[in-house]
Amino acid sequence: MNGRSHTLLWRILQSTLFTLFVTVSLARTDVYAEDWCTLTSDPCDATCDADAFCLLSESDLWTRSQLTGDWAGARSGLTEQGVTVDADATMFYMGVASGGLKQEFRFSGHNDYVINMDLGKMGLQKGMFVKLRAEHRYGESLAGATGALLPSNVVADLPTPETDHVYLTNVLFTQMFSEKLGVFFGKLDTLDGDVNAFAHGRGKTQFSNIAFVASPIVLRTAPYSTLGAGFVILGEGAEPLFTFNVLNPTDTARTSGFEELFNEGVTLVGELRLPTEFLGKPGHQLFGASWSSRDYVALSQDPRIILPNVQVDRADGSWSVYWNFDQYLVVDPSDPERGWGVFGRAGLADPETNPIAWFLSFGVGGSSMIRGRDNDSFGVGWYYSGTSSELAPFLETALGPIGDGQGVEMYYDIAVTPWLHVTPDLQFIMPARESVDTATVAGVRARVIF
Repeated sequence: MNGRSHTLLWRILQSTLFTLFVTVSLARTDVYAEDWCTLTSDPCDATCDADAFCLLSESDLWTRSQLTGDWAGARSGLTEQGVTVDADATMFYMGVASGGLKQEFRFSGHNDYVINMDLGKMGLQKGMFVKLRAEHRYGESLAGATGALLPSNVVADLPTPETDHVYLTNVLFTQMFSEKLGVFFGKLDTLDGDVNAFAHGRGKTQFSNIAFVASPIVLRTAPYSTLGAGFVILGEGAEPLFTFNVLNPTDTARTSGFEELFNEGVTLVGELRLPTEFLGKPGHQLFGASWSSRDYVALSQDPRIILPNVQVDRADGSWSVYWNFDQYLVVDPSDPERGWGVFGRAGLADPETNPIAWFLSFGVGGSSMIRGRDNDSFGVGWYYSGTSSELAPFLETALGPIGDGQGVEMYYDIAVTPWLHVTPDLQFIMPARESVDTATVAGVRARVIF
């Protein structure tokens, strides 16, 4: 084991002690949770329900699910009519404390605005649903500071790192023909794929590093936001059992996508997610594959993976296969939605077109085990990213000697209120660039649900 590996193991030990410290510290906060209701009173009477200040001063401020509440009944009224409106802001103050390329801390953020419409409830088309998502980023990206190929807080660079403009990344129509079968078409984003109970969350609710949000193996063939169509088969609880996508192979987050539609080929992505009951506890096994007919002649820029824009040998088509699992080890007998368990990912990709030829990750996560912190969650994970030997020489022309990358991330998500989550996050990243020292990334993520 080389010196860098010893360093990473030492950082893992340090991070474990850090997690124990946070756990013990937060264990004391349950004493104060019972007194939250005494910190607010209802200064508003029934006649001012529509007043903006009153809406933010209601006695349920600490328990409501969204900061802005029910909008004097308008929000629930819209829901009854088939329209749900959701918005959130995810903000980061993170930086490289040691190692990496730059030792500095930066502020960044990402806002999501989502509207879901049930056209059946609206009296227009039974079984049809429409999803609209607009999003934008702001602040300074941390992508170039760690020296790693995988971004440490991926959502802060979405939908595109070059601008803070608002883009419409989802205009998705879904028609259900039965309770189990539906077809979809329109503009969609692929970050909702590769679902995992403990390692997903779009980088907003669980881990921040892309290595634990989705498999990096598939990123080369499946763009972030693009036009596409497909079908879905639902299983128990309306969870997707099998999904098949036909996608435009290029990212069109900043455009409608119609002018680029299938100009460079096509991408096919299929996923099968099977529920399991190992050890008498719920879990899932996911099997996925992607294939693209696109010609690959350069390592193009993508906010989900940090690559130099260099030319490579022309290759016709690309592929990837991937697997993930989640398995609960403990489930709260009084609340089946609460529990914790283990997760993992593995994948292989075409080494002639994908800079990451193989990938592994494992970890533990789920609901907090601290008494009185029912809405908190935690996660600790490790990943290993194997660099393609076919593309390493091209990467080395811009980055210097290249090996494999690996890292550790841990977080503890504190539910200050149901609409405000504050998440200390700590990462130790050993970049694939052999000339770059192991980066210690630390910071805080805050998410406000409006």
